[in-house]
Amino acid sequence: MKFAPDALSGFDTSIQSALRGDLPAGLTSFFKTITVVGNTSTQVIIVVLIAGLFYWKKMRREAYFIAGNGILAGLFIISLKHIFQRPRPSISHLVEAAGYSFPSGHSMGTMLILGNLIVIAYKLCQKKGLASLIAILLGLTIFLVGLSRIYLGVHYPSDVLAGFILGFGCLMITSHKYLTK
Repeated sequence: MKFAPDALSGFDTSIQSALRGDLPAGLTSFFKTITVVGNTSTQVIIVVLIAGLFYWKKMRREAYFIAGNGILAGLFIISLKHIFQRPRPSISHLVEAAGYSFPSGHSMGTMLILGNLIVIAYKLCQKKGLASLIAILLGLTIFLVGLSRIYLGVHYPSDVLAGFILGFGCLMITSHKYLTK
């Protein structure tokens, strides 16, 4: 399979230019903070703590659902980055980032793991208003993590979009199984 990132350069450059205009210090600090949610170590901690809590509460299906999606996210991110081997953007990076660019692991992992929590909230919350509030906050976090990767210069917009789409696709497949049993 041949990956042709040059075909995406017009799309990527226009969004990068719009986001990376003046780089206000407050915004840079905010995005450096929010991007931590998508770090591998943070995602592992979220999965282990939440799965452990569900398991302890004897909510085995929820524990397995989030643990399984955490593992799935890791496997897909590593595999796809190895397959495509797209270099990171050549603009200056505002945070350290190693490895390949495509797809954004932060975006994919956050979509799959926090999206998982949205699905669980809608299934378990008696008050749908509370489930909706949880979904809005987690959805906003997912979006901001992806946006942070572009702003910080470590991903192309197409990397982030691909991460979101792949994470959402995996979530739809796994949540269907979770919701139908």
